[in-house]
Amino acid sequence: MAVEFGVFVPQGWRMDLTEIEDPAEQYEAMTRVARRADELSGYDSIWVYDHFHTVPEPTRNTTFECWTITAGLARDTRRVKVGQMVTCNGYRNPALLAKMASTVDVMSHGRLLFGLGAGWYEHEWRAYGYGFPDVPVRMRMFREACEIVHRMWTEDDVVFEGEHYRIDRPINEPKGLQKPHPPFWIGGGGERVTLRLVARWGDACNVFGDPDTLRHKFEVLRRHCEEVGRDYDEITRSTSVNVHLLEEGEDPEKATRQARGRRSYEEYAEQFRIGTPKQIAALLEERAEAGVEYFIVYLPRVAYDHTQLERFAEEVIPALS
Repeated sequence: MAVEFGVFVPQGWRMDLTEIEDPAEQYEAMTRVARRADELSGYDSIWVYDHFHTVPEPTRNTTFECWTITAGLARDTRRVKVGQMVTCNGYRNPALLAKMASTVDVMSHGRLLFGLGAGWYEHEWRAYGYGFPDVPVRMRMFREACEIVHRMWTEDDVVFEGEHYRIDRPINEPKGLQKPHPPFWIGGGGERVTLRLVARWGDACNVFGDPDTLRHKFEVLRRHCEEVGRDYDEITRSTSVNVHLLEEGEDPEKATRQARGRRSYEEYAEQFRIGTPKQIAALLEERAEAGVEYFIVYLPRVAYDHTQLERFAEEVIPALS
């Protein structure tokens, strides 16, 4: 079963640039990972997060802004697509966001993957003055945003009057290079709202979970597609996985010590799939059998050493291609 792969580049959000002091060198470290992924034949895309503060807790460390680096990485690379997992709807007006995405699609010569989600990181929302609406409000905002973005890519003279957003014939030229529009990736597995939005507006979804959860979510998506008259097979089904590759016979606890920092091995193992390339390939194959067509992987310490990036491309991807 052939599947495709993307990889996250280090941008600071996951405390993955802290060992580099100079901000310019931090950016260059990120760019080197993007360019190496661009050179390796296995990666279809590179990805960034839309966050302002580090995780698991906000710290005074570098976190490069998502859309600025999306534009920069689009010019720093030549082949790979560039995506966001995912843009937080609450951080930017959706009409402006549609315009930004159209511009970056042209800048990249048609390599943009546009990711959008409702948003969840409360500390960032409040710190930047966006408030933090409750979930039903955020989801209604998200629903309106999906329609606005899609229509601004596919129509002229769009008029929209919603509960949260209004637009009055914004001019969005050029609308991008990709036809009929840049691929629209919608993040989240909510069964009543998010997956219905995927069926209505999305070209791809990104959901999390074990194989049984993924299989269930995709069946829910299929039912929504039937209800709105959409071809389920038009939608790319993706998931994100954190992976730490081991050498054969390597002790997992010792091998992960540097990557996990102050976290215990047990904490790290809850967040990362740890194993040899053969073991990781088997784990991913289970998810592919559940319906996943596209994997987006996060690999540790690639800002400092490209070994994991290269080994994944050379030893894991071929097993699923």
